[in-house]
Amino acid sequence: MNIREFFLGDFKVFGLSDGHFHLDGGAMFGVVPKTLWEKKAPADPKNRIKLALNSLLIRTKKATVLVETGIGTKPLEKYEDHYDVSQEPGLLPSLEKVGFRPEDIDFVVNTHLHFDHCGGNTSVQPKGTIVPAFPKAKYIIQKGEWDDALQPNERDKASYLAKNFLPLEEAGRVSFVEGDSQITEGVEVILTPGHTAFHQGVKIRSGGNTLFFLGDLVPTSAHIGLAYIMSYDLYPLVTLETKKKIYELALEEDWTLAFVHDPNYHFGKITKFGIKYEFQPLP
Repeated sequence: MNIREFFLGDFKVFGLSDGHFHLDGGAMFGVVPKTLWEKKAPADPKNRIKLALNSLLIRTKKATVLVETGIGTKPLEKYEDHYDVSQEPGLLPSLEKVGFRPEDIDFVVNTHLHFDHCGGNTSVQPKGTIVPAFPKAKYIIQKGEWDDALQPNERDKASYLAKNFLPLEEAGRVSFVEGDSQITEGVEVILTPGHTAFHQGVKIRSGGNTLFFLGDLVPTSAHIGLAYIMSYDLYPLVTLETKKKIYELALEEDWTLAFVHDPNYHFGKITKFGIKYEFQPLP
C-alpha cells in the first residue's frame, strides 16, 4: 500500500486510495488526439487507461476531514467488469493503516456525486440496510450538485447512484453548502464548475502553506494542459476558464495540488513557461 503523508503547516495530510479502475482514454482526454495523450497515459487493448481512486485525509487541530470516498464496497454489478475495478486494499484498510476508524471522521467532502467519488459514502449492513459508512461525519455536498443528482440528465444519469447519497439525508448526515464555504478552520470548499455545474474543490491552508484538491477539474497530472479536458465534462468551456483561474492562483500562492485519479502522482505543483502550464512532481 503506497500512502503518502506529510505536514502542511500544523496539519497532517495523508494521500489514501480506494484502488484503481479503467476508463476509455479517448473519453478521458476529449478533443486531444490519442497520438498525444497516449504518451502520458498508455492505453490497454480496449483503449482504457488506468486511473486511481485517490482520497485525501486531513487531520487539523480541531477536526478530521476525508475528501472523496472512492467506489466503495457495495456491489457495482455491471460496473466491475466494465471498468475493471481493483480495490486492493481499499479505502477503509488504508484509513486503518494510518490509525483512523470510520468513527473518527468529522467531515466527508465529495467534490461531486458521481459513483467513483462517493461510492464509499455508504455501506451495506448484514440485513441489507444501507447506512452512512462514517457514522459521526457530516457530509459536505453542494446543494446544486445534490439537486442535479436527484434529477440527472440522460448524459450522466448512469454516474449517479442513489444508494451512494440518499441514505445520508435519511440519516440526517448531510450538510448542504452553496458556493464557497468554510468547513472547519483551515479547510474550505471552492466552487470549481465545468465537470458538473456545482463541482467543488477543497482548499486546505495552514502555516502559510496551501494544498488544493482538484477533483475532476484536473483528474490527473496528464490533464494539466488547458485543452486536456474530459469528454465527461458537461460544460467543457467552463472547465477551461476554471482551470485558468485555479492555475493562476496556484502559481501566485505556490499551492500544492492533489489529484483524484492519477495512478502515479497523488500530489504535485504546476509551472508556467510562456502560455504553457506543466506538471512538476513533488520531491
